[in-house]
Amino acid sequence: MLAFILWILAVILVVAGIVNFFRGQILWGVVLVIVGLLVGPGGVSLFT
Repeated sequence: MLAFILWILAVILVVAGIVNFFRGQILWGVVLVIVGLLVGPGGVSLFT
């Protein structure tokens, strides 16, 4: 269950990062994408 919640959170962060990237907030977009990849269960999870 926790892995599913982390996956959803990671997807939200990555999508928000991509949206911010295209809106001109490049630094904030990159930060959100990196955090999303770190939080996601497919990446290096911060919670394990």
